[in-house]
Amino acid sequence: MERDEFFTTEEKELLFSLYRKLLQLTGETLRKGDCKKLKTHLVNSIQNNHVQRDTFGLNPLIKDMQTAVIVTEEIGMKRASIIGIMLHESVRNGACTTEEVQYSFGEDVAGIIRGLIRVNELYAKSPAIESENFRNLLLSFAEDMRVILIMIADRVNIMRQIKDSNNDEARRQVANEAAYLYAPLAHKLGLYKLKSELEDLSLKYTEKEVYYHIKDKLNETKASRDKYIAAFIAPLQRKLAEAGLLFHIKGRTKSIHSIYQKMKKQKCPFEGVYDLFAIRIILNSKVNIEKQECWQAYSIVTDMYQPNPKRLRDWLSVPKSNGYESLHITVMGPESKWVEVQIRTERMDDIAERGLAAHWRYKGVKGENGLDEWLTSVREALENSDSNGLEAMDQFKLDLYEDEVFVFTPKGDLFKLGKGATVLDFAFHIHSKVGCKCIGAKVNGKNVQLKQVLNSGDQVEIITSNMQTPKQDWLNIVTTSKARTKIRQALKEIVARQYAFAKETIERKFKNRKIEYDEAIMMRLIKRLGFKTVTDFYQSIADETLDVNEIIDKYLEQQKRENDTHEDVTYRSAESYNLQQIQSDEIIRSKEDVLVIDQNLKGLDFKLARCCNPIYGDDVFGFVSVSGGIKIHRCDCPNATQLRERFGYRIVKARWAGKSQGTQYPITLRVVGHDDIGIVTNITSIISKENDISLRSIGIDSHDGLFSGTLTIMVGDTGRLETLIKKLRTVKGVKQISRN
Repeated sequence: MERDEFFTTEEKELLFSLYRKLLQLTGETLRKGDCKKLKTHLVNSIQNNHVQRDTFGLNPLIKDMQTAVIVTEEIGMKRASIIGIMLHESVRNGACTTEEVQYSFGEDVAGIIRGLIRVNELYAKSPAIESENFRNLLLSFAEDMRVILIMIADRVNIMRQIKDSNNDEARRQVANEAAYLYAPLAHKLGLYKLKSELEDLSLKYTEKEVYYHIKDKLNETKASRDKYIAAFIAPLQRKLAEAGLLFHIKGRTKSIHSIYQKMKKQKCPFEGVYDLFAIRIILNSKVNIEKQECWQAYSIVTDMYQPNPKRLRDWLSVPKSNGYESLHITVMGPESKWVEVQIRTERMDDIAERGLAAHWRYKGVKGENGLDEWLTSVREALENSDSNGLEAMDQFKLDLYEDEVFVFTPKGDLFKLGKGATVLDFAFHIHSKVGCKCIGAKVNGKNVQLKQVLNSGDQVEIITSNMQTPKQDWLNIVTTSKARTKIRQALKEIVARQYAFAKETIERKFKNRKIEYDEAIMMRLIKRLGFKTVTDFYQSIADETLDVNEIIDKYLEQQKRENDTHEDVTYRSAESYNLQQIQSDEIIRSKEDVLVIDQNLKGLDFKLARCCNPIYGDDVFGFVSVSGGIKIHRCDCPNATQLRERFGYRIVKARWAGKSQGTQYPITLRVVGHDDIGIVTNITSIISKENDISLRSIGIDSHDGLFSGTLTIMVGDTGRLETLIKKLRTVKGVKQISRN
């Protein structure tokens, strides 16, 4: 039969003992032929050397049987879970297939085995087991919550068996995983007994000195603690009995791990922890009056001992999401010591020890009938967060399942993405530079495209190329807001670079052909060519859909047309003076420089920009032109924002200095109002009366009783200009005056 050398004498005895116990625990749920078929599978696996001892030298068959006993006794699971536990190693090692298991034992067992194998594969794939992402991925991978319960039981069993192991490193790793992964899960599921055992054993293996220090202290104080508990309980028992309640009372010393957490939290030695134990009053009550009797017991306790109202925990009226029900109160006992008292019924106590399995057992669920309902409740408990503020659960929040996927890098790092995320989403999730250069990926070793949708557990290797650049249609591939934002940002930067390149190209061509570049004329040309934005115009040059030389020719035509028009105006009327014919540098220059540029430099060659016509007193800045000279713009110039964004390196500071003496600047005012009799005369009259202000041209367009016009005046500074505008606003019929 099986290889004799595979079992030691002690293991053989243990094997038959466990086998008998399992039969006793699960006999009523097993089907005819289950035992025979299971034995055949296991014997075949052993004979063909498919089953091997683990890192600690534990016999896998015995270990699985011990785990099966735990899930049966402690959690209440039956046939499918036990067979799944016993056969998953055989399937994982190739001794049999899930199809064979499904044929022999049913889909229920095969599903549990698939879940256990998938979870084991995760461990092999990821070194990032400590991350919260891994805990969430573990739950999403398991699918059937029985897999999680089996894993908790298996970890409890391993922790019990490795106390004498010489492999300290492996034992420490197993203990750490128990603390940050399995104990929080056990707590969430209401398996408090298993949770406490996991925490205590983890502390024992990871911080041996601390564990034994607390254990020795507990042993030293046991006699005095027992004496105190007896003195505390005695009067309570009499009062409760007199009230006609059926009950029993026990004192429970808190777990070593719990005491250690209190020592750390309160920053005190062992002697400073006052609540080393709790008194538990367990009532034998009928379901319909159990709350009433719990509150009756509470009243008796608080009548005898002074309660601390801040420490009342009422999980009787509103039970925890994992089914836990109890009343907790801290009272002042003899010798002025605070004592925690827990009041609950037999049913509540069973639920507190065994979790949701007991909860459903008390609802009339027997065997595995109704297990689906129980597992649904388990999942709900996992998804709903407790409000009791325990530290363990603060670090273990579940926000996943259907809405998230978890994927690995080739190195085993784990990342969380929204469901439906693509390869391109993942690339941008890693880094925007990786995303911008992404040309595809290898998912689980196979080449895939950018639009490939990822699934939980996929191992993804991003493939990049320095020749790649983001494309507009990438926005249709990605699903995450992060990737979409990064792509838009990258596209905007590409456009900005192309814009700058195209503009520099035009200005360089102007300089080569010795043509003065005037931005105002260029803006009017761009508008005449039908471009909605300047960006579109320069993009067309970058795309080579527009020829730079043709643009320059059209620019010269535009410049000639504007100059010719101005000459016509001058010829028609001496009063309509064409201000554009006066050269800006002739107007600005006077005996003294009144403009200081950059670091207090004077005497530099500069011109006033025609697009905004700055005057003395305006907030201004300088812009270094292609020709090397400096053009002075108003800070509120229509082109200022664009110049700063695109050519910030060519911006220089500029400010007015001294006083404006004898220098005048051309200003164009736009006037809108009602066409009242004499309005033009009134406007020109006010201007003519102002000192150091002269009217150079005026153009009025009247239509249907409304008029709009432009006034070109010469003024010395912004102060005089503002005074003039205020006076013009008082003219009857004038509704609006603005400076162009």
